[in-house]
Amino acid sequence: MSSSARRQVAGAPRLTLLSIGQVLAKLTPEFRDLSPSKLRFLEDRHLVSPERTPAGYRTYSPADVERLRFVLTVQRDHYLPLRVIKDYLDEVDAGKNPTLPNGQKANRAVALNDREKYTRKDMLDQSGALASVLDAAVASGLIEAKKLYVTQDLVVLKSVVEASKFGIEPRHLRGMRLAVEREIGLVSQAVKASSKGSQAISKIEFRDKAAELSEVLTTVRGVLTKEALERLES
Repeated sequence: MSSSARRQVAGAPRLTLLSIGQVLAKLTPEFRDLSPSKLRFLEDRHLVSPERTPAGYRTYSPADVERLRFVLTVQRDHYLPLRVIKDYLDEVDAGKNPTLPNGQKANRAVALNDREKYTRKDMLDQSGALASVLDAAVASGLIEAKKLYVTQDLVVLKSVVEASKFGIEPRHLRGMRLAVEREIGLVSQAVKASSKGSQAISKIEFRDKAAELSEVLTTVRGVLTKEALERLES
């Protein structure tokens, strides 16, 4: 049995194999930025392993499609690096029952929807944050002030609450927002520079390339952080 047939998140049966175009038709209603280059990028990161026809064309099983849906959903709703998602799926493939870094299981993660809206009361109830903490997060630029919040805002507020257990306040995290903006500026500039002299790329291709470079920088940051922590412990 091939690895793509064994790798399943939701236990989907193996039926008709699908082409890239058919996969895009199934998933783009949920993930509008999905493109052939993004699918190839996820394959390069070993998050999905489609089979190949004798002519070399990629074919995807229903299990592959569900795995892709899971990866894209978790990346979108939980804002996790692909490296973290891959580690999680590797454990699933090994027959283990892991949890995501935020404590969610796979079925719950897939059920999350970034279009879900939260009132101020919802934000406070679901995060356990005091109203003053939410206000401080908004004042520090971590969360945008609005009448209705989205999943991304709730994830940030929950993280702020966890950080507060270590004595870290929202104002201490203001520098992270500035660092992210600087990094995005660097990524955007680099992608634009690498595309000069070639055929103009679409907005979707630009975002795919930016996401790929961002993953590279996330990996570098993770390694440097780990090394710094090891020095701290010694």
